Amino acid sequence: MSPSQAIPRRGRAVLTALGAMALTASSVTVLTAQSATAAPTPKAADWDATAYRGQVEVIPSNDNDQSVLKGRVFVDRDRDSRTDAGERGLSGVVVSNGREVVKTDRQGNYELPAYDNMTVFFTQPAGYQVPVDEFNIAQFHYNHLPEGSPELRYGGIEPTGPLPSAVNFPLTQSRETKDAEQNCVIAGDLQFYNMREVGYARDGAIADLAKRDDYQGCGPLFIGDVVGDDLSLYSEVKDLSGQLNGPVRFLPGNHDLDFDAETAEHSFDTFREQLAPAYFSYDVGKTHVIALNTVRYPCTPDVDNADGQHPNCNDPVNRPAYNGRLGEDQLAWLERDIANTPSDKLIVVASHIPLLTFADEGSPVHQVDQVNEVHELLEGRKAVAVAGHTHTIENMKTGDLFKGWNDIFGIEGLPFPHIVAGAISGDWYSGALTEDGYPIATGRDGARPGILTLDIKGNNFKERFTVTGESDDFQMQLGINSPHYRDWYVARQAWNRDEEGEAPQLGDGRVISKADLAGTTWLTTNFWMGATGSKVKVSIDGGEAQTAVRTQEARGEGQLVGPEFSDPHAIAQQLVNGGSLADRAIHLWRLKLPTDLKAGTHRATVTATDSYGRAFTESMIFKVIDER
Repeated sequence: MSPSQAIPRRGRAVLTALGAMALTASSVTVLTAQSATAAPTPKAADWDATAYRGQVEVIPSNDNDQSVLKGRVFVDRDRDSRTDAGERGLSGVVVSNGREVVKTDRQGNYELPAYDNMTVFFTQPAGYQVPVDEFNIAQFHYNHLPEGSPELRYGGIEPTGPLPSAVNFPLTQSRETKDAEQNCVIAGDLQFYNMREVGYARDGAIADLAKRDDYQGCGPLFIGDVVGDDLSLYSEVKDLSGQLNGPVRFLPGNHDLDFDAETAEHSFDTFREQLAPAYFSYDVGKTHVIALNTVRYPCTPDVDNADGQHPNCNDPVNRPAYNGRLGEDQLAWLERDIANTPSDKLIVVASHIPLLTFADEGSPVHQVDQVNEVHELLEGRKAVAVAGHTHTIENMKTGDLFKGWNDIFGIEGLPFPHIVAGAISGDWYSGALTEDGYPIATGRDGARPGILTLDIKGNNFKERFTVTGESDDFQMQLGINSPHYRDWYVARQAWNRDEEGEAPQLGDGRVISKADLAGTTWLTTNFWMGATGSKVKVSIDGGEAQTAVRTQEARGEGQLVGPEFSDPHAIAQQLVNGGSLADRAIHLWRLKLPTDLKAGTHRATVTATDSYGRAFTESMIFKVIDER
């Protein structure tokens, strides 16, 4: 692909619908190979020099009692990961075996009941930092599975042998994790399926994160679908995490499964061996982060649904299938974990499958069965839920409601904010390539790939989404939804199904005829992190700003779907270059254009203001003609 064919970065040029159509599938293949062999991005300074590198100390078994695990949480002054004379234990630290929760005594000691196939882990307290390995992956757990996993394609957990005589957890003091101001990176759906897509991730979002040094305390949390079914790619994940500048943590998604596991107890064994516990928690500043496993696989009707009718458990084609659900052990741990969290902390509940979502608001499968139980456990707490899975951005505020939530779960409004964080892979690395060598991958809500950051002060937060390759002030895209566009949308969709005759052409979507204006033509604003409380105002040719209307008010309605509720900018790329269709969104605003606009060129200036009062402005040139 020549540079003129690639999608320019913002500020270099404006992509029109006509320009998008010039991108071909064959040209994508050429840049794919170039992308996969690009050099790593240089890292931001200081992290490598100061990072606390080490591991959990495991003292081998000496014929000790196999029913009780003992150990110590200690301050590792010399950073050698060993309990040395004079190194003090840390009291009051929460340690768990995935069921029970205990606190260390005055000497930092703990005891927990032991059982086969358990992961023991501890909650990092604020003011201290767990060690990271050479790939920057946080080290705070130990798997106990004496005989190892059953035979699994990707290996699972190696046999651990008898219960150790002690498992000791080292820590070092940290100003970064003590600070009440934190930047917590939430990275959704890395989800690459092959080496080509590894290159896309590296050259896109990972390169962006490698240039940042504002998350060394909280670190990045990758919220599931870390890879796309091929668990051998975890080695590539580690190489990428080694480029980052903070402690990296992971939670599992439905594409991180050992699909050949016959029971849920072993469905994430390879993930647990390679990356992290299936669920855990940690503290930074005044924030308590809970990382949940919301994927149950294989799901079984007698366990996962009282009447045995759960649709994903009874699918005759795809069984055994997964479901959005917390296991009973995890739910018991969650209750105890929250009970041990001070009431003045902000609780961030992170998961792969969202507790609730707009994209799948009518689906019982892609939301979490026990959402009401989780809400009850957090009653009266300052909290926010963050999730991935849907490859959309959804910024949902307290009180928001959609029809499916009420129909399925009896929800009458969100008790605290819920955010779906978008995806690094966007629309599964689809569509045309940017000039930087990775796909534009616009999602089914019209959102671009990127990273969510929670900017936290004390126990308050503000969410921030950074589009891959862009600055933080790039928060929206504009389009024109005209009768001509809607007719093309229907015709092009039909052609894509049958591919008979010549493909219908949209032409320049920002050219509007007088006939379009006589019908209904909207100027659309896809304000990606827009939410209840956001405002969008549009000025035409410098005139008085008019208030645009949000298509989804989140007041109990169902999804509004179709060309009239779509993002024309996104659709113009997707119907031509492939990918999902942005035919619905929780964050789309529309302003009906005046019917008396004169022929000629016009400028629309859009100011979108979020619920915190932060304002962002973009402009778009469009043209009115007498006849098309």
